[in-house]
Amino acid sequence: MPDSRFLLGVVGGAAAVLALGGIGTHLLSSTESTTALDAYDTVTVDGHKALAPNIVAGRTESLYHPLPWVGVKVHVSCPEGLKAQPGATLTCTGRRTDGTTLDIPVRVVRVTNTHLTWKFDR
Repeated sequence: MPDSRFLLGVVGGAAAVLALGGIGTHLLSSTESTTALDAYDTVTVDGHKALAPNIVAGRTESLYHPLPWVGVKVHVSCPEGLKAQPGATLTCTGRRTDGTTLDIPVRVVRVTNTHLTWKFDR
């Protein structure tokens, strides 16, 4: 009988570690970001306030590969700023270490006077 309780404890402990690892991976693999719309991070695109392309690219790059088992390591560049309008879209380019590229669609989710919430597709 004591062996079965030990085995049950080992299995239960392993399940708990896997569950916490899955939750941690989910939290760290977010593709959504909220960024301030201040004088340092904004530009104008077609007469509209927009998040600067280097800010969108840098944040996307840092979130694209947060853990070795999540995402692909890429260098991201964006052609222009992301307009501070709900539903606005932009396609950034990710360059993998082997030289191949991939499109990274970016979309505005929410806008306030001071912040822009946006997400990208991995």
